[in-house]
Amino acid sequence: MRLDKMISECGIASRSEIAKAARAGGITVNGIPIRRPDVKVDPAKDKVVYRGNAVVWRRFAYLMLNKPDGYISATEDGRGDPVVTDLLPPEYRKMGVFPCGRLDKHTLGLMLLTNDGTLSHHLLAPKSHVTKSYGFCVKFPLSDEDIAALERGVDIGGYVTKPCRITLKGEREGVIEITEGKYHQIKLMMEAVHNQITHLERLTFGPLSLDPALARGEWRELTSDEILQLTQATFQIK
Repeated sequence: MRLDKMISECGIASRSEIAKAARAGGITVNGIPIRRPDVKVDPAKDKVVYRGNAVVWRRFAYLMLNKPDGYISATEDGRGDPVVTDLLPPEYRKMGVFPCGRLDKHTLGLMLLTNDGTLSHHLLAPKSHVTKSYGFCVKFPLSDEDIAALERGVDIGGYVTKPCRITLKGEREGVIEITEGKYHQIKLMMEAVHNQITHLERLTFGPLSLDPALARGEWRELTSDEILQLTQATFQIK
């Protein structure tokens, strides 16, 4: 692998910044200053130091975010609204991390962000049927008939939703589990039974559960076990 490719994929610096640092003697490989950014290195064996900091190469990043209210599930927004990647340090944005799926602007909770396009594709493909659960509150009490209709599937504007599961925790709140992710789906499902969502928070996404230690707007990298569970989930999908 080229030296500049290794460093840039870690989100540390751009190719032009790396070339400038190399010319200035700011990069060493195994203790030897390297003046050319196109030198070949082995990320698994060579010790690379960029401007005094060791470079640990990894191709992909996997992050869990507790999405706060008002953020758009995107890497940029033409209207100037804040986006979820604004909550991350610059190195992750340089690595090309993006939200895996979307939550509505006012929906809270668990988001997976990654630059692993293959994994994201498999998790989001309609045929994957990845289970997602949401805590919700509604304006009016849900009747047994409402729940039965929602669990069977309701028309949300020319599309009938797939069966879901609802667990009530009170007359107006509970947890809903779905295996699809149509635009404004849960909001439209509740409107189909003449109700309104007043609060919505994603709690799980596939094998991931929202870390209760994460406050709104906070994030952390996934653990190796969580990454393994996601990878295994994609194998089951294929």
